[in-house]
Amino acid sequence: MDKKAKKILLQTFWSSSGWKNNPMPFAGEDFEYAKSMGLMFDPISIGHDELIQRLQSLHQSVTKEKVAAAFLHSLSTKQVHLRSALSSWALTSRLPLHTHEERRSAVPNYSSCGDCNHAGIQSDRDYVQLDLNVLNFERVKWGGVRLNHLIYCWLDLELLSHEETLTVGDEDIGILRGLIEAVEDCTEQESPRHLEKRWKDILPSSKHERDVLMEVWGYAGVLVPKDTPRTRPRRDDDFFSMSEWQGSDGYSREALQFYFGEYL
Repeated sequence: MDKKAKKILLQTFWSSSGWKNNPMPFAGEDFEYAKSMGLMFDPISIGHDELIQRLQSLHQSVTKEKVAAAFLHSLSTKQVHLRSALSSWALTSRLPLHTHEERRSAVPNYSSCGDCNHAGIQSDRDYVQLDLNVLNFERVKWGGVRLNHLIYCWLDLELLSHEETLTVGDEDIGILRGLIEAVEDCTEQESPRHLEKRWKDILPSSKHERDVLMEVWGYAGVLVPKDTPRTRPRRDDDFFSMSEWQGSDGYSREALQFYFGEYL
């Protein structure tokens, strides 16, 4: 990733005091440079149906093996923008080719599109002059935020499709095993926040980055609630895919094997 372009992207939305209230207009020399490096974009107008078609095409080249390698490569290199492709791939890999109006949601928890709603994906019929830059900012800074949004899944996989071959080293595999062992060590009533703290000494990262990594594993089916009573105390938090998880749920051996079997 070009360092100058990354700095331009980050400084557009973030300062030492946090989010900027009025990001700079998406024009000018800096913007054009970051755009030429593939990190910033002009506003996009696109419909749900075209996004689904583009995702179908992306899944021909962005394979399960590619997203797994990208995720693992990110662990030691701290290239957090490579992590969420795992959840973007998992959320969209089983989507049928469909239109927004083809099957309507009876109970639209995520979308009025029945297929997207069933997959837990937030989608709209149309996106008009949408800012992709803030989505890529969140991807580059923390590893993503709106992980289950259709537009984000498409952008995430599209950008990964332009990455060169990513290697997985012994350090990456060691971190993966450490993350798994930490899940195994969780007691029955521990919450995602407890797991995040267990990961602190295993994964070089910030709290926000560890939260996103958990969410990625949640959407990918690695960390999912089992059909057993919830015994941990209820509390408000910012988790989505992990909101119901507790220590006794552990992890899915099938999902780990599916994505990372060759490395375990």
